[in-house]
Amino acid sequence: MTIEARIRELGNRHRTLDETIQQEIRRPSADPTRLRELKQRKLRLKEEITSLEARTH
Repeated sequence: MTIEARIRELGNRHRTLDETIQQEIRRPSADPTRLRELKQRKLRLKEEITSLEARTH
């Protein structure tokens, strides 16, 4: 897999996580632990994307 393809894959996962976070926030009984875990996963993905993008420039 090329770096560009990996970045696209991670970007898709990042967007999916963002959608999941937004759905959780809208729930009347949002689980703060789940939200924190989802946000941490999203941040790790963003960090990996940034790292890979730096390698392509």
